[in-house]
Amino acid sequence: MSATVIALTSAGLAAAPLTALLAHRALHRARATRRLRLTGPHGIDEQGFVHVNGLAHWVSVRGENLADNPVILEVHGGPGASNSPYAPLTRPWEKHFTIVRWDMRGTGRTFAHSGPEGQGTVTFTQVLADVLEMTQHIRTRLGVDRVILLANSYGTAFGLRLARSHPHLYSAYVGTDQNIHVGSDPHATNAAHQALLARLRDAGKRKDLAAVEAMGPDAHRWTPAQRTAFAKLTVASDPFTLRAFKAVVLKSLWFSPLHSLSDLRHFLKGQTFSERITEHTENLDDRAEGTHFGLPFFVFQGDHDVITPPEAAKAYFDEVTAPVKEFAYIENASHFASFHRPDVFLDLLLTKVRPVVTAGRPLAAAPRA
Repeated sequence: MSATVIALTSAGLAAAPLTALLAHRALHRARATRRLRLTGPHGIDEQGFVHVNGLAHWVSVRGENLADNPVILEVHGGPGASNSPYAPLTRPWEKHFTIVRWDMRGTGRTFAHSGPEGQGTVTFTQVLADVLEMTQHIRTRLGVDRVILLANSYGTAFGLRLARSHPHLYSAYVGTDQNIHVGSDPHATNAAHQALLARLRDAGKRKDLAAVEAMGPDAHRWTPAQRTAFAKLTVASDPFTLRAFKAVVLKSLWFSPLHSLSDLRHFLKGQTFSERITEHTENLDDRAEGTHFGLPFFVFQGDHDVITPPEAAKAYFDEVTAPVKEFAYIENASHFASFHRPDVFLDLLLTKVRPVVTAGRPLAAAPRA
């Protein structure tokens, strides 16, 4: 998805003098570097490679108070869209939580470190196993019994399955840009597909309309090329989303103090490489796999999300049973809502999630394996 936004906006960047662009980038990166500094005596700031399931994964662990704050393990979307460029946006989160953020198999620095040939088996099943093993590693490394599982966009496909099957490992599930898979039911409604068709009709884009109609509503049956085309048209056809992606995704990538220009190239190559994760997942069905969760369950969804529409997430949420559950709309937010409105998202974490995971209330949990 980030590659789509960059393709849509690269012409504007190319028009500016290269020296001015690089100078502007250097200034913003220096400011972000200062903002990211952790100076307190109780903080943790670790970045490096961790071997998980035969592959070296790049992992970042950051927070101001490891001893007292809950640990959040992020599961990023894409596939292949690492959250690491958003560290400056989420710096305030680190006062209240320890954030574990990593480039998953086929993504970012993990992809660059071992190359495409070194990524091993890159399938949905393998990445799901990676998330579980990373959970175990983080629990041991940080000395915590459970972590908050925070999944966004395509990462929610992994998050839902692990939250359902391993509630004893997680103190809560938090989904944002929540993706709901409906299996291969030809009668299932794809709200994002319907909405895109309507926008293209209104705009008189007959060629694009024909292409999207030919795809059909079943996203699981689309080819990687069709998924890319659908993502590009979804963003380009919605002015609010396009503005948000330029402001959030493109700027975060370009100004990230953690990423060199070479890193950004690998970031984009990793997104293309990781498209294969969605292959053979046409039968994923979140309702069929179950809506009972033995842990607190939260969904915080952007109210202007045209990629993973909030209506679908809310409908699924309403069917969920959990010890605690809560749904909230993030107003004036598109996809990547947690990074579009990081202040609002932090407030939700502090008022809804943190009190639950720090209260010590008993939870219905599966026995330890």
